[in-house]
This record gives sequence, C-alpha cells and structure tokens, in this order.
Amino acid sequence: MIKHIVLFSAKHSKDAGTIKAALEKMSQIPQVLSFSVSYNSKRDKYSKEMDVVLYSEFASWSDLDAYQSHPIYEETTEFVRPLRDKRIVVDYEA
Repeated sequence: MIKHIVLFSAKHSKDAGTIKAALEKMSQIPQVLSFSVSYNSKRDKYSKEMDVVLYSEFASWSDLDAYQSHPIYEETTEFVRPLRDKRIVVDYEA
C-alpha cells in the first residue's frame, strides 16, 4: 500500500477553506483507496505553518502515478497552486 500525504500552507489564511474544498474533489479519482482532507490542528508547538492536510492511499505506485495524471488532479493543481505558499509531499510504502 502506498500512502501519499500532502501539506499545504495558504498564502492568505482566508484561502485555507478554498484550498480544502478544491482538494476534496480529488477523492473522485478512481485509483484512490482512502482519501481525506482536513485542517491542520496546529497543536505542535514547533510547527504551525501548514494549514491543510491531504491523506490518501493507493494500491501501487502505478495507481499513484495514474492519480497524479488524472484530469481532476491536474485541474485541482492549477486551481490551488496560486493560493498556496508551501507544499510538502510525503510518499511511502507501508
């Protein structure tokens, strides 16, 4: 199983909700086994800069590749990119 975690910081805090709503559309991509988008609780005293967390699971690396080349993914990326400041990705096999 492949776990794909993406953290986003909004350029302007008012855009965090817009980013979250846009990312939720990617749950419709067929290769997704598990998917959630949430606000970062910002409880960690050393790191509070990330606003939105996307968590997803895939059966294989090729399914993750297919997800990232899907039109919904591409459309969402184009929409979110100007609203975000930072984007951090963690992909690993579990």
